Amino acid sequence: MNNKSLVHFLQVLSLVLFFVVGTQDSVEGRLISTISKKPHPNDAAAFARWLVSQNYWGVLNTISSDLGGAPFGNVVSFSDGLPNEGSGVPYFYLTTLDPTARNALRDKRSSLAISEYPLGTCGERDPENPACAKITLTGKLVLVDVSTKEAEFAEHALFTKHPEMMDWPEDHNFQIFKLEIEDIFLINWFGGRKPLTVDQYLHTKMNKFAFILSKFI
Repeated sequence: MNNKSLVHFLQVLSLVLFFVVGTQDSVEGRLISTISKKPHPNDAAAFARWLVSQNYWGVLNTISSDLGGAPFGNVVSFSDGLPNEGSGVPYFYLTTLDPTARNALRDKRSSLAISEYPLGTCGERDPENPACAKITLTGKLVLVDVSTKEAEFAEHALFTKHPEMMDWPEDHNFQIFKLEIEDIFLINWFGGRKPLTVDQYLHTKMNKFAFILSKFI
């Protein structure tokens, strides 16, 4: 069984388990695994990793030479790994037919903005409310070497979380990029930005978030 067939099989298995045990919810048209508990806001590293791991998309900002160096924001899908097993590093599947990848190949400076709001865990709070968490990861958007183990990890992470990607046109020359994080801006409660270094973020011991189907996907 090749990688694409395996991922398709695992996706079908997860859906079958959903209908059998009824342990998933629907958020904005997609199925997500049930989250038992998010980290306490005071645990900035764990909260940041949770926020990145749970999300499926964000706004990726690059420097546009076509716009005279102005910032260009684009909604993109990403994955840092399987839920509850993420690396903290966002990976993307991008084509140079889109400005984002073209921009990154000219100027690697980038940032990814992610909100808690799409997860459905903000209640009735507005997305700008500090209690509805947001994170901006700033760094360099770079290509991942296709011959490395990292590329295998990234492809599995992306295709499992976004199975539609496997059927995107081959002639569009999609490639795997990653954000090499240099700065983290996290707001997850009142009181301003939470102090958080990249080292703390990448090397925190993540809690087990008790995803019901995580061991099957």
